[in-house]
Amino acid sequence: MKARAFTLVELIVVIAIIGTLAGIAIPMGRSMVRRSREASCLNQLRSIAIGMQGYLQDHQNRLPELATGRNSKSSGEPVLETVLLPYVESEEVFHCPADDHEYGKAGSSYGWNHTQNGLHVDKLAFFGIQARPDKIPLVFDKEAWHPGGTNFLYADFSSSAKVRFTTGP
Repeated sequence: MKARAFTLVELIVVIAIIGTLAGIAIPMGRSMVRRSREASCLNQLRSIAIGMQGYLQDHQNRLPELATGRNSKSSGEPVLETVLLPYVESEEVFHCPADDHEYGKAGSSYGWNHTQNGLHVDKLAFFGIQARPDKIPLVFDKEAWHPGGTNFLYADFSSSAKVRFTTGP
């Protein structure tokens, strides 16, 4: 009795099908990983919001006076990751999973909107205009690492990948 084997044509068809499926699945998988990192980053911003609320309770509802960011961990200026560290669960809160460089160099993936330095939460303004807290960004990704662009933490302590502020009327 003769053993049954695949023909060359059958093998080529199977390889072509596998190649096509891989060509579809790999980009989808990468997109899912990027979206997952974006969601994790938004969660990190929510953790920063909880820390900020603790800070505000200890400082008569005044926002901290911070530099936007620092170039290296050895810099001494007050920044988000040094001032809020006692109010968050760990320094990893300041690391966006999509950031492969900035966190290691500077200690945070996020920047601070220094225009809000020292302001009382009831007196916030953006570009000199009194604005609703959900329109005033406080913390943001230092780079646009995500498919949707940059993530923001707003003064109402909501986080979003959507830009809610404008510079015009």
